[in-house]
Amino acid sequence: MDTSCGTLIVDAAGRLLLCHVTGTKHWDIPKGLRDAGETALQAARRELFEEAGLDIPADRFTELGEFDYRRDKRLHLFRVDAGEDLCTLDHLACTSFFPHHVTGVATPEVDGFRWATRDEVRTLCWPRMAQRLLALEW
Repeated sequence: MDTSCGTLIVDAAGRLLLCHVTGTKHWDIPKGLRDAGETALQAARRELFEEAGLDIPADRFTELGEFDYRRDKRLHLFRVDAGEDLCTLDHLACTSFFPHHVTGVATPEVDGFRWATRDEVRTLCWPRMAQRLLALEW
C-alpha cells in the first residue's frame, strides 16, 4: 500500500493552505509519495518545496500520524503552524511538472494557492480528502 506524505500548513486564523490541482476543480494539501530512502518527514518537506516553494525547517513540523485515505493509499501527515509568516501567497510557486495529457507540454502539478476554512475544505477538496482533513484537529 502506498503512503503519501503531506503537510497541513495552518495560519494564525486557523485556515489551511491549499494548492489548486492543475486541470481539475479540486484543491489539495501539498503531498506526495516518498522517494527511495526518504523518511516521511523528508518526503513531506520535499513535496512542500516542490508544490509550493516553501522550505520550512524540519523542527517546525509536528507529526500527526498515519491515516487511512483510500483502499490503496494511506496518508502520513505533518502540521506546521505558519502564524503570520504567510500573510500573502503570491510568492508561492510549483516547481514540479508533468507532461500535459494532450499537448505533452510540461505543466505544473498545482497552479494556485489559497487559505481555506474548515467549511471551505468541505467543498474545495476531493470528498475523501475533505473527510480525512475534517476529522483532524487543525
